[in-house]
Amino acid sequence: MRDHPPVWKQSGFVWRYGAAALLMGTSLGVSGTAHADIAVAIAGPLTGSNAAVGEQLKKGAEQAIKDINAAGGVLGQKLVLTEADDACDPKQAEAVANQLASKGVVFVDGHFCSSSSIPASAVYSDAGILQISPASTNPKLTDDAAAKGWINVYRVCGRDDQQGAVAAKFIEKNFAGKNIAIIDDKSTYGKGLADVTRQVLNADGIKEIDNDEITAGDSDFTAVISKLKAAKIDLIYFGGYPREGGLIVRQAHDQGLGAVMMGGDALQSNDFWSITGPVGEGTLFTFASDPMANPAAKATVDEFKAAGYNPEGYTLYSYATFQIFAEAAKEAGSVKLPDLAKVMHAKTFDTVAGPLTYDKKGDRTVADFVPWHWHSGATLVIQ
Repeated sequence: MRDHPPVWKQSGFVWRYGAAALLMGTSLGVSGTAHADIAVAIAGPLTGSNAAVGEQLKKGAEQAIKDINAAGGVLGQKLVLTEADDACDPKQAEAVANQLASKGVVFVDGHFCSSSSIPASAVYSDAGILQISPASTNPKLTDDAAAKGWINVYRVCGRDDQQGAVAAKFIEKNFAGKNIAIIDDKSTYGKGLADVTRQVLNADGIKEIDNDEITAGDSDFTAVISKLKAAKIDLIYFGGYPREGGLIVRQAHDQGLGAVMMGGDALQSNDFWSITGPVGEGTLFTFASDPMANPAAKATVDEFKAAGYNPEGYTLYSYATFQIFAEAAKEAGSVKLPDLAKVMHAKTFDTVAGPLTYDKKGDRTVADFVPWHWHSGATLVIQ
């Protein structure tokens, strides 16, 4: 436990350490085997700026398949995994989805970025492939699928209109009277999350001092930070990914701006701290309640740790997608999408992420976003 209050708050909270281990993604392209009993896939950013999260998804998938196969597989058949790298690029995600469809994959654990999951979901719908994202939070993923009558799209995580509201209420309580700026990276995820947070703040009578956009992939944010410094900003709410968020925090520190950053679930990645180092101290973000603290996950967490891996971030969410698929297939007696879809809306799934039930859109009926905090390279959840 820390022996002094966090930089943004001097009293009133109890902290619980989450996990922090530097992860590097190394998988490339699409790989698989033609001899699958049941072909399944993991799709996400196995390379690129979000590869650390891609590694979490990959580790979760591999362990889940190992455990499921050891218990007899699905419908008496073994699961065989194909890995697909979308690099969080929408066009690459669509191409990857088509490749997976051509390989006869019946289930996809993915994608990570909402901007990848959304175009890929159309391909999966046409091909009759069940898709469960462990991490794509933009509401359009399930809203659009439901509006089009698709039956293939689900997620383990919550939605941005839920986590944005949690962030806004936290800001209202802890930064009342402070100067707030809202910045997004123009991505489907980042802009959507920033917009929701702004809407809730504004509806509650809190108006931000400044709104800005950056471009994902840029590295120099001097102009934006100078503007924030002139406005005496106390809190930056950032909708975007770890690389750009980390660079903004580091460059703001270098320019003498002491504002706290708060962001969404993407900032839980160790890529963020690898960029900021100690100047990332006190950065806030929303994420689900610590999945590693879930009693239902203990045996799986212990299994990961015994193998020398700390299942932080989305690792257990990725694992849970396979638990859901396996349970649905067992209940349906089939891996065909129409049969699986009937089960998906009709039962509660027992997973390492807790019990999950789905509404008619494919969203979990209960989301559990809470505020977290970076401290000394570790993530802490606020109780």
